[in-house]
Amino acid sequence: MRLDNPYHEGEIEVQRRVGVLDAGQRNGRVISDSILPGALKFIEQQSFVTLGSEDSEGALWTTVLIGEAGFIRASSDTMIEIDRTRIDSRAAATLASFSPGSRLGLLVIELASRRRLRINGVVDTNDSGLLRMTVQESYPNCPKYIQSRHLIIEQAETARSDVTEGNSLGQAELALIQSSDTFFVSSQHPDRGIDASHRGGKKGFVNVIDKQTLRIPDYPGNSMFNTLGNIMVHSKAGLTFVDFEKSQCLQLTGDATILWDEQGRAEETGGTQRLWDFRVSRWIGARFSFRVAWDFLSDSPFNI
Repeated sequence: MRLDNPYHEGEIEVQRRVGVLDAGQRNGRVISDSILPGALKFIEQQSFVTLGSEDSEGALWTTVLIGEAGFIRASSDTMIEIDRTRIDSRAAATLASFSPGSRLGLLVIELASRRRLRINGVVDTNDSGLLRMTVQESYPNCPKYIQSRHLIIEQAETARSDVTEGNSLGQAELALIQSSDTFFVSSQHPDRGIDASHRGGKKGFVNVIDKQTLRIPDYPGNSMFNTLGNIMVHSKAGLTFVDFEKSQCLQLTGDATILWDEQGRAEETGGTQRLWDFRVSRWIGARFSFRVAWDFLSDSPFNI
């Protein structure tokens, strides 16, 4: 069912400040408290999902879930099930830590077709290897800025690679960020929950300011401003960059700040002159336990 009040105060304030309140309200009609019937099969067909969650210290993280199609499914239009025994081992360990009532944000995304679906909710049960999440919000997103890639799972491995971590980004981590055309971001509203989203652009669209600060252009989008709206209210955020060549990911947690009207930055922001800074407080890097490969198909035609 469509939500009567799909936006919280942070999202409305960003829409008002940017001058897109009417467009935001029109696009917000797709936000529902249940999954659209046509999306139920789409969910079960996916092998790649990103998940936003909060740890015990209040930090936000974005976790990549990889597994053979069917590891995630909608048992109804208001209940999502994730089989922890069928996904990457590090992600499975993260999911095992969630208890009933934990807030999660899911982005079910098919990079090859540029289709994506957001599902936000709370953990209902989490036992016997199966996590069940009650849906609170669900809606499809536009295909803008998604680079088309086809995921191939070559082998499910049991061995786990060494994990690297730190508080200040090293050369290897900076190189991955500077060469990336894609990342995933989680943000949170204290009362409305966690949201997971996608960001994409030309390689190098994320600017490294220093070893702990990234600057990200905010391109024209769907006028919903879910991520920036959350940041307006709650600065915590979690970013994940995927190294599609080496099948590894870099998770960052920290705080975000919006830069509203940066004169002279129209070209790099698609005309918005709007950016946001992300200050890293901690990072974790690791390879996926699944042996996977991504075939690059094409850049997004919307890339700026």
